[in-house]
Amino acid sequence: MATSLVERRSIDVVPDDERHGTAFSQFTLWLGANLQITAVITGALAVVFGSGAFWAVLGLALGNVLGGAVMALHSTQGPQLGLPQMISSRAQFGVRGAIVPLALVIVMYVGFFASGSVLAGQAVGQLTGLGETPGIVIFALVTGTGAAVGYRLIHTLGRLASLVCALAFLYLGARLLQRADLGTLLADRTFDLPVFLLAVALAASWQLAYGPYVADYSRYLPRSTSARATFWWTLAGTGLGSQWSMTFGALAAAAAGGSFIGHEVEYVVGLGGAGAVAAGLYFVIALGKLTINVLNTYGGFMSMVTSVSGFRGQAVLSQRARAAYIGAIMVAGSAVALIGKDSFLTSFKDFLLFLLTAFTPWSAINLVDYYLIAKERYDLPALSDPRGRYGAWRWQALSVYVIGLLAQLPFLVTHFYTGPLVEPLGGADVSWIVGLAVPALLYWLLARRDTSHVPPRTILGVDATPDARGGPDAGPGAQAEPDTGASTTAGDGPRA
Repeated sequence: MATSLVERRSIDVVPDDERHGTAFSQFTLWLGANLQITAVITGALAVVFGSGAFWAVLGLALGNVLGGAVMALHSTQGPQLGLPQMISSRAQFGVRGAIVPLALVIVMYVGFFASGSVLAGQAVGQLTGLGETPGIVIFALVTGTGAAVGYRLIHTLGRLASLVCALAFLYLGARLLQRADLGTLLADRTFDLPVFLLAVALAASWQLAYGPYVADYSRYLPRSTSARATFWWTLAGTGLGSQWSMTFGALAAAAAGGSFIGHEVEYVVGLGGAGAVAAGLYFVIALGKLTINVLNTYGGFMSMVTSVSGFRGQAVLSQRARAAYIGAIMVAGSAVALIGKDSFLTSFKDFLLFLLTAFTPWSAINLVDYYLIAKERYDLPALSDPRGRYGAWRWQALSVYVIGLLAQLPFLVTHFYTGPLVEPLGGADVSWIVGLAVPALLYWLLARRDTSHVPPRTILGVDATPDARGGPDAGPGAQAEPDTGASTTAGDGPRA
């Protein structure tokens, strides 16, 4: 088992003798990652854009459950494959074709890094007295350092944030209810379907945006880890953390009215008081954002390496190369944060909905392939070989992905574009439902006709330990065969 704090692995398979931890680690990580100010802003957006607090909270809850379930299904892939999330996309899109969704994933990481840095920069600026812009820069440097250390530090931050931020949100919730009566906040029961569906979409997009990197943080779990336990602990952490934060945000926005917009951090800290209490709350905000921004930087680094390695074939990186990739994400995210900090709220809402449009088709294809077509059987060495089983470009999946993107456009509602079918639906945004359903069904119908690329069992490669090759401790679904060259032979799997 690896004992070094600084991680050595990048996008290569984690060997069984380096696996550690339990599925409960997914609960503390995702609870801590969601008890933070950007999730508060997301909840507030539902009220800012027209919903009463009552229906906003219910809509957000529905979106968190639906999106969180999809996200947790991705999480279970980590222990089984021992790979970062987006590497598995090569089985659907091809070793080089996976760069298509990966390009959008990298945009996502930069965007979330930027949005988190805006809010955390305000907190760091207040805490240090240096102001917002230096606060953004300081926060970016600390984030990059955390991502460079890697997996173990990320989970340590998750455990710390889950405890500290939970206590802070309990305190802030009590203070909010001292200022505003809960019954009054929830008194407006006027139902507006489009605004309700916007709340659902905001929460669902929040959860689905974790899909491209959730397995990055479960891939070190032992291969014998129960898929059911991984699923439920992930869903519990992300669902509870995000709904807690978003409910607080919706109630805060309802209580504050217009004074919340543009002063989100100051308002939240102002609930707690001044002096040492305010300083402590600024620290909590920075800690919560640090946890999630390290995840974003780490995930961005993984996605960039995955994109480049599809063409260069390099999976193992030096520490210098690792630092260069992380630095690129950090610089790009900081630049976006500094440029867009004055128009944050509206831009962030549109950014979330853009992410939803981009990732629902990818998520649908990835999950249908993993659970229904490949049935958890992948040839891991072939994921790095463009001449192998999965090929360089899998046009079937790429075509379905493009169709999934286009199918959403008539139903999409953003600040800069509204689809032609939105008005007949009363202004409701149901694009994310279309983006899941259409590519899922279409990919299943096409892919089930030819499963020649699916191996008869999981192939781990020559670096696997004996237990990982199907020994008694390998766990269900982990049966494997030695890499004898079959991993790069198309047509040796079962044919439907």
